[in-house]
Amino acid sequence: MDNDNERASSSLIRWTQVIYALHAFSLLTGILGAATVVGAFLTGWPSIIAVILNYVKRSETRGTWLESHFRWQIRTFWFGLLWISLCVIFIVVTLGIGILIAWFPMAMVGLWFIYRIVRGWLSLHDGRPMYA
Repeated sequence: MDNDNERASSSLIRWTQVIYALHAFSLLTGILGAATVVGAFLTGWPSIIAVILNYVKRSETRGTWLESHFRWQIRTFWFGLLWISLCVIFIVVTLGIGILIAWFPMAMVGLWFIYRIVRGWLSLHDGRPMYA
């Protein structure tokens, strides 16, 4: 690997770490603050900035092992939004009674966010791509 590729790679690794850190900061805000983990992850400014950075930098990762991390991060955000949207629709359709049932899947999505960020960041630290 020549020096330009090494610099680009280390620069992209730093960007990927920053994006994981932004998502983790949102999760921490949800855990420690008044917001929920899910709410902080999907509506918190750190996660929104992170997903924007994913899209801005994604083309630079194409063809590298970091591309899988960017895909992992983007999918974590959008699939989480999908699952939470379905929970909210369920609550609305059941006229609020469904909120008693919807707390469980919403909590599972929160745990799923934590799992995805931790697993991705650890794989990045080990220099491994993300699969699945």
